[in-house]
Amino acid sequence: MPMKNPPHVGGLIRREVIEPIGLTITTAAKALGVGRQALSSLLNEKASLTSDMALRVEKAFGPKMEHLMRMQLAYDLAQARNWESKIKVKRYEAEEFGIR
Repeated sequence: MPMKNPPHVGGLIRREVIEPIGLTITTAAKALGVGRQALSSLLNEKASLTSDMALRVEKAFGPKMEHLMRMQLAYDLAQARNWESKIKVKRYEAEEFGIR
């Protein structure tokens, strides 16, 4: 059963990886080989985790890329479900489109 409100993986990386070892965003970005703004956006839950960033986090700090990406997927799916009522699409029926 999917989680209704999973945490954003960026916040988790900030709280469980970056902060415990006392890194600043600037220092962590240098360790990951990414720009400060890109990492800041992720850690402040403004951007999604990419597979590239997940691999960098794994190589630098240890959390497995696959686990981080599953967390991102769970978050994305929950966000999509939150918008479900606003998406107005009817069930496809061939007859409605003149297809037999």
